[in-house]
Amino acid sequence: MPINGTTSTPVIDVPRGLAGVVVTDTALGDVRGREGFYHYRQYSAVELAQTRSFEDVWHLMIHGELPDKAQAEAFARRTAELRRLPDEVRAVLPAVARAGALSGPLAGLRTALSLFGAARGFRPVYDIDAERRTEDTLAAAAVVPTMLTALHRLGEGLEPVEPREDLSYAANYLYMMTGSEPEPARARAVEQYLISTIDHGFNASTFTGRVIASTGADVAACLVGAVGALSGPLHGGAPSRALDTLDAIGTPDRIDPWIRERVLAGDRIMGFGHPVYRTEDPRSRMLRGIAEGFGGPLVEFAVEVEQHVEAILAELKPGRELHTNVEFYAGVVMELCGLPRTMFTPTFAAARVVGWSANILEQAQDSKIIRPAARYVGAEPPVAVPTLD
Repeated sequence: MPINGTTSTPVIDVPRGLAGVVVTDTALGDVRGREGFYHYRQYSAVELAQTRSFEDVWHLMIHGELPDKAQAEAFARRTAELRRLPDEVRAVLPAVARAGALSGPLAGLRTALSLFGAARGFRPVYDIDAERRTEDTLAAAAVVPTMLTALHRLGEGLEPVEPREDLSYAANYLYMMTGSEPEPARARAVEQYLISTIDHGFNASTFTGRVIASTGADVAACLVGAVGALSGPLHGGAPSRALDTLDAIGTPDRIDPWIRERVLAGDRIMGFGHPVYRTEDPRSRMLRGIAEGFGGPLVEFAVEVEQHVEAILAELKPGRELHTNVEFYAGVVMELCGLPRTMFTPTFAAARVVGWSANILEQAQDSKIIRPAARYVGAEPPVAVPTLD
């Protein structure tokens, strides 16, 4: 077995992208791709989305158990009180929004979270106890919707809307985005989407957050890194792109030729396929049901496109299981609930920040830094350094 010259430890070859490589133990949840099932701790994530509130699942992820009624009310009250931004952060958001006019609220969130951590005096997780770490994650996660909606509104030339403590996490998010209290059905639909995307195994952003936590950095630093990973189009940027696909197809008579052309050209059909699931994505199944509850031309067209795409993929790529993933119907649901497409991926971040927080807390319990190796494939060293004539 080869030896790493830097650490004198054995070097183990692994698949590209660490696919299938177990890097640690977790009690937070898992994704069973072949079964089309995933869970948060011991509960089905989809069942939680169908039966509990976002705050209840947040409590589960951070504290390890679902709250009873009294605990649920106390936790919802406690996190709602943390939604307001410090003055130091509020004052710079207009400049952040102007600077990130082209890149959007998610890019601005990285800056705002860094400043928030500094303003709140976040210290390295290595140097603080478990209670303080938990408090830091709750404070940061609670303000993420406030930051995102403020950056969105400022980018549109509108004044930010202050958070309300009497609204749920999801309803308050929609309220801060639009300035109007949302209809209960739409608030609940967004809440179910948020719950369904809180966590999903060791995806790129979650792993990034854990790598940073393994260095002992503060909570804000860990979250900023996770946001950066989520911003990549191969990770968190697909919901709006899936809707763009529906727009590009346009009408039912164009579905078959449009899809066939892309598949034969080897192009990816946004909203279809998943690196883990080998059957239908359970999040997509749930979100399709929510969309069908609203009904309307967009939903009917999306369902028709799904059916045609799966049939064409089965014909042209036999033996491969390619179904809609969470992004396909997530885009439809968010469109129906009035969210602008520029806020689709930021809304994903407003959910995933809770999963990141739980993973940061779990990783902080382990003092071993994550430090893999790389195989050098460049020019053979040592080569004499040339001198300047």
